[in-house]
Amino acid sequence: MSLPNCPKCNSEYTYEDGHLFVCPECFHEWTKLEMEKAAEKKVVRDSVGNELKDGDDVVIIKDLKVKGESKPLKQGTKVKSIVLQEEVDGHDIGCKIPGFGPMNLKSEVVKKA
Repeated sequence: MSLPNCPKCNSEYTYEDGHLFVCPECFHEWTKLEMEKAAEKKVVRDSVGNELKDGDDVVIIKDLKVKGESKPLKQGTKVKSIVLQEEVDGHDIGCKIPGFGPMNLKSEVVKKA
């Protein structure tokens, strides 16, 4: 049986200690019940309220400035095969955008295609 990655830092080096799962990298502890509740609660919605899932295609709804780039991401850019991830600074979507590479986006700036 493979153990789940840490829900806090996504470390793969978790171990079981009695009824707890423990992450040796960030020292986060959680139970199987907590993990199931979190999975049930996590529903990511786009800017108009559509539920997003892994592998969906989305369209960016407004121009976005990108750090380290001279050009912004333009409104209407289509992003294929998104991956939902744990929220980090409000960014809950992982994706690859042609011409920009791997990037994290906020769900409120996209619309399901």
